[in-house]
Amino acid sequence: MRRKRRNHGSAFKAKVALAALQGDKTLAELAEQFELHPTQISSWKQQLLEGAPDVFDDGTGGAKDQEKQIKELHAKIGELAMEKDFLSKALGRTR
Repeated sequence: MRRKRRNHGSAFKAKVALAALQGDKTLAELAEQFELHPTQISSWKQQLLEGAPDVFDDGTGGAKDQEKQIKELHAKIGELAMEKDFLSKALGRTR
């Protein structure tokens, strides 16, 4: 009989991944302790390592990208408004 699929929360995943990083126990021991497959533990450990730099990100890089995107969108809105006005006049309609 297959075991029912479980959904684990982020806190549990972090706990397991940190335990794997500590290196006190083998993956097999951790798998038995947390009732998981060793591959799942390795996956969560890798995700933790890849996401670790984001923890220390001060957020300024994202703000600059967002500001640039807002400027581009405002320019596009202006362009579309001009096209709309032009086409409205060409068709003899007013706003």
